[in-house]
Amino acid sequence: MCANVFGVLKSLFGKPFDGGKRMDHGGPQQQQQQPAEQQHPAMTRLYEVRKEVTSLGPQVCNFSGLQNDRDYKRLERELTRLLLEVDQVATEGKAELQGERKRAAQEVEGLLRYLEENATHPSRLAMEEVSDEARRLVDERVVAPQRSGSVAEMDDELVELLQQLVLRLTQVKTEGRVPLRKARYRALTRLCAVQEVMEGRTQRQTLSLPLSGETHAAVDSINQVMAKVSVARGQLVALLMGLSGRDSCAHLSRLLMEMQVELDALDVSGHAAIRNYRKQVVEEINGLLKHLDLEGEGEDTRRYDLAQNNSIREIEAVRAHVSHLREGVLRHCLMGELGFRPKAELQSLLAHLDQVDTAKNPCIREARRRAVVEVQAVVTFLDLRETLVSRQPGPGEHPAHRAVWLVLGSLSDLQAQVLGFDGKRADRSYMVLEELLTKQLLVLDAVDPQGDEGTKVARKHAVKFAQNILSYLDMKTDEWEY
Repeated sequence: MCANVFGVLKSLFGKPFDGGKRMDHGGPQQQQQQPAEQQHPAMTRLYEVRKEVTSLGPQVCNFSGLQNDRDYKRLERELTRLLLEVDQVATEGKAELQGERKRAAQEVEGLLRYLEENATHPSRLAMEEVSDEARRLVDERVVAPQRSGSVAEMDDELVELLQQLVLRLTQVKTEGRVPLRKARYRALTRLCAVQEVMEGRTQRQTLSLPLSGETHAAVDSINQVMAKVSVARGQLVALLMGLSGRDSCAHLSRLLMEMQVELDALDVSGHAAIRNYRKQVVEEINGLLKHLDLEGEGEDTRRYDLAQNNSIREIEAVRAHVSHLREGVLRHCLMGELGFRPKAELQSLLAHLDQVDTAKNPCIREARRRAVVEVQAVVTFLDLRETLVSRQPGPGEHPAHRAVWLVLGSLSDLQAQVLGFDGKRADRSYMVLEELLTKQLLVLDAVDPQGDEGTKVARKHAVKFAQNILSYLDMKTDEWEY
């Protein structure tokens, strides 16, 4: 049973979802203790309905699909049937029966509403939009060409396009809802699996394989298996993206296992190069097989509830430490003191983040990237402050160069405000900061280097610095979640 189904429904309906096990006034639990012949038939039927509601609750809570999915239609049909049965229960004007019927109806309606809300939630539709884009892309570049006998386009460009879609998925909000978290996790695992399959393909193309059949009698057999593996790779991509037609994971798994048996039966003793060739093909088959267990992916709460993930916990611990150091830096700068310079400590945190295992999970990778940006923001702030304090311009400094440094001074003050900002994009303070940073970019754009190379370089760096502050401000307010 979904662990928090009752809590979720309580928040939705304002009362506990008890499935008929607890009633305020002589409910089914009390009635259960009475002889069956003393229980009113209407109460018995309502109790049976609420038992069915209790059994359907976890299924509704765990459903992560859309309205056109078969499971959605089944759950909707069963809940609608229960609602009709509740409506048909005759209460004979008895207040107790009327109250029980009303509660049963509310529970059924609540599940129907929860089911529909998750299947039509804007975030769920956004996930499906990204998934549809990925399917169209893979169908056009891989599946359709392979079915027509052409060569599939599994190249670096396609891998990069898929990576952009992965990043878009990680930015979809789930509001902590189990069905939405589950749907996002399933979409991400499939996209990342397709990426990995294609990256493996790209690497294989750099190998000087297949070998010539004249090398050994077994080489022709290995070459034939390698050709089958190439076809199986395209079939796997189609399966992962829901473009497989009549193919199934079980069927493809059997084919790949048969290839392994065929390779194992070859006698390649005494030929190291051929053994290595066979080993490479076997490893590629194993690489495809490990992606065939994704049908049940996302069912385990621990997989998509990343708050319980050890790597996320490490990242969050680093972020908490960075927050503490950032507050100290801003406090000392406000007092005009530059003695607090925890740069070594910040660098050690960057090294720590570099060692965090992301397990190729795009959400963990993004969480780590954002933590790295937070550390780097404090480091660059300290670097610029130190440079501004120690700067000693000479009498012959170019006026345009001096103008760039004046802007850098203003940017340093604005960066301090951005580092301390803890609001939302709708806040007036956010809009003021964004406007002031944009104005500094316009000032830099108006600086005329007049052919001075030093000014050109300084202005370029200042523009990049201002853009980084704006990006950091956006990152702090984009309400991303893992």
